[in-house]
Amino acid sequence: MTGDTLGRLFTGGPAPGHIAVASLLGTQSIPLAELVVRAERVAQRLLAQGVRPGDRIGILAANSLEWVLLDLAALRLKAETAGLEPGKFEASRALMDRYAITLLFTDRPADAPGIVPMAEVAAWAAPDGAAEPLPVLPPPPDWAAGDVTTVKFTSGSTGEPKGLGATAGSIDSSLLAVQEIFEHGPGDDLFVFLPLSLLQQRYWVYSALLNGHDVTVSTYEAAFAALRRARPTVVMGVPAFFETAKRQIEARLRRAGGDRTLAEEAQAVFGDRIRYLWTGSAPAAPSMLGFFADAGLPIYEGYGLNETCIVTKNHPKAHRDGSVGQVLRGKHVLIDADGVVSVRSDHPVNDHYIYAKPGDSERIFGPDGTVRTGDLGYLDDDGFLFIRGRADDVIVLDNGKKVVVRPIEELMKADPAIAECVLFCPGQTDLVAVVSPAAEAADLGAVAARLAATNAAVAADERISRVVVADPPFSIGNGLLTSQYKPKRQQILAAYHDAVHDPEEGIHAR
Repeated sequence: MTGDTLGRLFTGGPAPGHIAVASLLGTQSIPLAELVVRAERVAQRLLAQGVRPGDRIGILAANSLEWVLLDLAALRLKAETAGLEPGKFEASRALMDRYAITLLFTDRPADAPGIVPMAEVAAWAAPDGAAEPLPVLPPPPDWAAGDVTTVKFTSGSTGEPKGLGATAGSIDSSLLAVQEIFEHGPGDDLFVFLPLSLLQQRYWVYSALLNGHDVTVSTYEAAFAALRRARPTVVMGVPAFFETAKRQIEARLRRAGGDRTLAEEAQAVFGDRIRYLWTGSAPAAPSMLGFFADAGLPIYEGYGLNETCIVTKNHPKAHRDGSVGQVLRGKHVLIDADGVVSVRSDHPVNDHYIYAKPGDSERIFGPDGTVRTGDLGYLDDDGFLFIRGRADDVIVLDNGKKVVVRPIEELMKADPAIAECVLFCPGQTDLVAVVSPAAEAADLGAVAARLAATNAAVAADERISRVVVADPPFSIGNGLLTSQYKPKRQQILAAYHDAVHDPEEGIHAR
């Protein structure tokens, strides 16, 4: 396989769909054929600015049409992009030097040579926007499987984010495998609101151009308002987003006082055209998955990492409760004697980091590119993968008992009053939970009741001695959640170290 899928973005003829960009202020929609024309104008301006094949442009900005145009323009020139998430990076000349960036585009205040405001990109894309003739574009490039298209960065749960060059072959392979099982096409509208700095979010723009469906790009802040206007058929989101949606639907049901059904209120939030919901990037609670199934909105969980891209996926033709799906074509899941999952890809994302501390690549990548995920799991007889937790999150008690924390944490999170739960073991003697409440005003009674119910359902060594309630709740803003809404265990322990280690603190088990 080559990267010919990316080449067809500019040679496959006019795509019939539209791209919409939805904000709190409204929605802008243009035909995909026009999107390509505008992207080529931006590519001409990049050429005029000295960007050449193999050069790297940085994009440090919120989701916007200009973000999409820059990404496509870079692909048209066979230049690389570096997707830089706002809040994790600051626009500066030092950032450009660190990541070998030729031009840095940002919507943040910045003033240094080579930094371009995102507002200029809109002018670049307009017809006759140039004061002088622009360079003629070369023919659309050919992408070899091993060519790097973009640098993507880890979610940064610990330390400085690691940078990974994503290859055209890995993108090609993932797009084809996903299209094979979901068959997106005309009539579909895929709703994307997570940062475009996350490469997989850009896949759905590529998919729209290749398969002729619509795509709506929004932001997390505007997502719920935009959903009602967009009426998509597919919504891509992390579990935390769907937990929030679940609480919204439940609140609407309470206000309706029995006059509306669950399905009606779910449609009021997501629209009346949903074909399915897509989730991944973090463990999804069974209660949340069941809730949306009962609401008539099938939700399919998958599994993957930055280093592997998508590996497994539940889908309409093959779904098993509790699993993260069957292994996709082109991926191979290996389970070692300790139950640790590794992944080998026919077309790897890469076989090393390009920005990381010494030894980081060797800890994750095998000599043949096989990725050691650090997750514990198993495959059933039908090839469905089940993830039990992180190998690093196995707690060894002073009596030698090994406790896998994720199933216990999921039991605690089954109560809607608890958004997140992270277990620690001070002194290797007893388990202490730090929970993030689902609301600013924590329901302490519900937390205590859930503690009792969880302890009644687990073995003696797995019981939680006490619960520390986070105040304020975990968030990206306070540094306790990653950009994909996963808890940062080390930072949470640091923030609540004294309470975790003080036997008098928290809600005690009875």
